[in-house]
Amino acid sequence: MTDPTSPTTARTGLPDTEAVPASAAAPADRRPVAAAFRALTALAALTGIALDTIESDDLSRLFSYFTIQSNILLAIVCAWSAHRAWTGRPALSPRITGGALLYISITGLVFHFVLSNDSSGFAMTSERTPLESIANHLLHTATPLAAALDWLVLTAPGGFLLRHAGQWLVYPFLYLPFALIRGALLDPGTDGRYPYPFLDVDLHGYTGILGNTVVFGLAFYGLALALVLLDRVRPHVRVLGNRISPTGSSRLK
Repeated sequence: MTDPTSPTTARTGLPDTEAVPASAAAPADRRPVAAAFRALTALAALTGIALDTIESDDLSRLFSYFTIQSNILLAIVCAWSAHRAWTGRPALSPRITGGALLYISITGLVFHFVLSNDSSGFAMTSERTPLESIANHLLHTATPLAAALDWLVLTAPGGFLLRHAGQWLVYPFLYLPFALIRGALLDPGTDGRYPYPFLDVDLHGYTGILGNTVVFGLAFYGLALALVLLDRVRPHVRVLGNRISPTGSSRLK
């Protein structure tokens, strides 16, 4: 029989029951499949960067490449997202994840359609060591595909907003003065003075660089808009045994 002097009984008239922690009553919304996939994506990016670092004799040149910088950003975002998915915390803001997706998509598309395409006029072809070849595939193919797959399969649609497309372009456009100022500070003839042929002032002059910037900038903005549009019309895919990350659950305004 319940003790009539129990504080709980005195207040509510109900039997005294054992207190249940809120965390036990509402289990965490953990997403183990998303966590594992994102951790592997981050590992792929870091492995590619590490292999390139081992083979590089000029680290300042290596880390001036958009490829390396975008993969570092992707590794950070994926590791952060993996932790939040594993612990059941809300997903990262779509503005953050979408930016990482755009930048790594630019890396993959520019490499495959411009830098490794002899007919583009901006091709960069050279002999690579076995480690450099592995790094090349990881950083230009594996990580862009993994990021796209994560977005299409492991993330709920509808998180990207139209204004995000313009916001995402801040980093690519800040990369331009970084590359040009770095090149201007190096001696003429320095190997890798400018990271990419379409940014090479010695070849095209500043007027030519401006033209290239407009063309690439419009292409990047078009890609950003395409991601926003596709994010709104793509189907909501559900993975067995995994809750889809709700892209809008922790949106930053």
